[in-house]
Amino acid sequence: MYNVGIVGYGSSAKVFHIPLINSVPELNFYAVVQRHPTSGNDASKDHPNVKKYAAAEQLVNDSAVHLVVVTTPPVTHFEHAKLALENGKHVVVEKPFVPTCQEADQLINLASKNERILTVYQNRRWDSDFRTLRSLLSNNALGRIADFESHFDRYKPSLAGAKAWKTKSEPGGGAIYDLGAHLIDQIYVLFGLPKRITAFLGSQRAENPGGYEDACTVLLHYDGGMTATIKVSVISPEAAQLRFWVRGEKGSYKKTHEDIQETHLTKRMGPGDQGFGVEPEAWHGTLTTVDDDGNLNTRPYPTIHAETYKTYYTQLAQAIAGKGEVPVKPVDAKEVIRLIELAKQSSDEGRTIEVPRH
Repeated sequence: MYNVGIVGYGSSAKVFHIPLINSVPELNFYAVVQRHPTSGNDASKDHPNVKKYAAAEQLVNDSAVHLVVVTTPPVTHFEHAKLALENGKHVVVEKPFVPTCQEADQLINLASKNERILTVYQNRRWDSDFRTLRSLLSNNALGRIADFESHFDRYKPSLAGAKAWKTKSEPGGGAIYDLGAHLIDQIYVLFGLPKRITAFLGSQRAENPGGYEDACTVLLHYDGGMTATIKVSVISPEAAQLRFWVRGEKGSYKKTHEDIQETHLTKRMGPGDQGFGVEPEAWHGTLTTVDDDGNLNTRPYPTIHAETYKTYYTQLAQAIAGKGEVPVKPVDAKEVIRLIELAKQSSDEGRTIEVPRH
């Protein structure tokens, strides 16, 4: 069994990591770093049998810790991951990996030098809608793809209730690093690096004193004429938000609503609970296909529920044991950061940017 220490005790740790770690028999939630507990947010009360530390330095000096999970704001990811790797720990970094490719390269090289595992929590590779779409594409159900849209649109016109680091401009901040990192990662998994990138980053909110870029539209241009578009919006008053709309020569797939696992985890449902990760049938996507006579046939298409976010930590435990690959390779996570940096450059300069090949 591998002892896990978590740096940070916010919603990321409590919703997306601890319940999943606790569901994997090979992992033991052993320690947590929380600098400023409050009456309503106290790891000591929530997990009385887990060791508590006030600083990451204390955690990494605990020889019983095998794996460190970094869940603090993105601007701190590099320093905490570096500290853990320097002290011989395996490391999971919450997305976005780090603010820059330069920092990513430093961590990747350090992990290699110290023979430690480094991986990034791109958990939305295990979204049920993404797994469904990936299956359709692998079976060539839509034919050659001409247009790919991926959205995380919400209706949050006010900053009220937003986390502090989501209200101001800082390294690793903004919609493109937050939700955009998920969308870019999914497209990278499906299609690899694009040839060119065009991006528009900014704020949709009327009041935004901190200059936080709360919205983004990024066009990824591929050989063969396909354009993949990611869009993150905070002003989208829709009852059923568009998630995917993918159009090809043989058909199209349209899906609304986000994957339900986050909702279930927030409600304290976990991988061991009946119905975890299973969305209502009314949320199923729509598949339209073209027959040999050119007729369009449209029908509901059931969402695949074969795997959940638990798979990430199951694969990680196997990788630590030397029995498989890490769930997300750090070099892939670095490529996502590289695309984000190019998107920022495109938006700042108002032009389409070529994506350099290594």
